[in-house]
Amino acid sequence: MLIHPWDAALEPTEWQEWLAATDRFGVLVVNNLDPAQAPVVVPTHFTVRGQELLLHLARPNPVWPHLEAAAEVRLALVGDYAYIPTYWRARAGGPDEDGVPTSYYTAVQFLCRPTVVDDPAAKAEVLAAQLADFQPEGGHATMAVDAPPYGRMLPGIRAVRLAVVRVDAKFKYDDHNPVAHRERVSGQLEERNRGLDAGAAAQQRRRLAAIGDWKSSRDGAQEHAGPHQSG
Repeated sequence: MLIHPWDAALEPTEWQEWLAATDRFGVLVVNNLDPAQAPVVVPTHFTVRGQELLLHLARPNPVWPHLEAAAEVRLALVGDYAYIPTYWRARAGGPDEDGVPTSYYTAVQFLCRPTVVDDPAAKAEVLAAQLADFQPEGGHATMAVDAPPYGRMLPGIRAVRLAVVRVDAKFKYDDHNPVAHRERVSGQLEERNRGLDAGAAAQQRRRLAAIGDWKSSRDGAQEHAGPHQSG
């Protein structure tokens, strides 16, 4: 995906903290064995464990032959998105209807190397990790290969471990526009309060507090870094 300098994560902890606050639900994108066909896309929850993503899918899922042949896959998710209408982005002094609309969103994409897991004990380990992640309050039976209720269900699923190779993160909230513009749009999002408007406004305000004026912060960083030398 296209990531402008002003859309990039300020540091890795930014996307990590955002991800930790989500439901960690995305789409697994796998190349089709037939290059003339569209990629296979599977919606799924996933768990982050160190440099791995863990997930499981039903054995009848049609993704398996494609996934077993894949050297690399992507797992992508998006959140805190909102449509920004034309009349919120008109140039100062110009007619509202001449503004250019846009979308605000946070997107994180993981480029990964997949490993399909069929060993019952290894599948149980993945499932236990996901239960601990999504249901930390407990309230479920023990995950064990040789105990009900989950042991008898294990043959019906396969697990996947995704070794993370690279993470692409994008925070698209008009950070290159003037401070007053961003403050105004945040207020309009909060007033409209539709769908994920509140989340988009919160992300824009958080980035504004961290960045301030993009041009000034960029020029200051370049001046601090000193002149670049070629060669």
